[in-house]
Amino acid sequence: MTTAAIVTLILQLVGGAIGGNGIAGAVKNTNLGTTGNTIAGAIGGLAGGATLSSLIPALASGGLDIGALAGQLVGGGVSGAIVTAIVGMIMNSMKSKA
Repeated sequence: MTTAAIVTLILQLVGGAIGGNGIAGAVKNTNLGTTGNTIAGAIGGLAGGATLSSLIPALASGGLDIGALAGQLVGGGVSGAIVTAIVGMIMNSMKSKA
């Protein structure tokens, strides 16, 4: 695994974790707790980053240019927020029905 691939994965994880905690802070019924938000966001960041890399080849160029790195960070953040929001709403709706 190349250095660029490792940096890309780290950015996707960090972006996803930030996005997951950000959405949980903004929308209270999506909150899974700090650890849950971070884990769900990081998983979403990886999944979203991989999807974006396949859809937008410039992000997966293998280089460490600022545009590709920013794209991976933002893509991971957005997808991490989406996954956290979905999982949070499902989990919280299950708690309220129990």
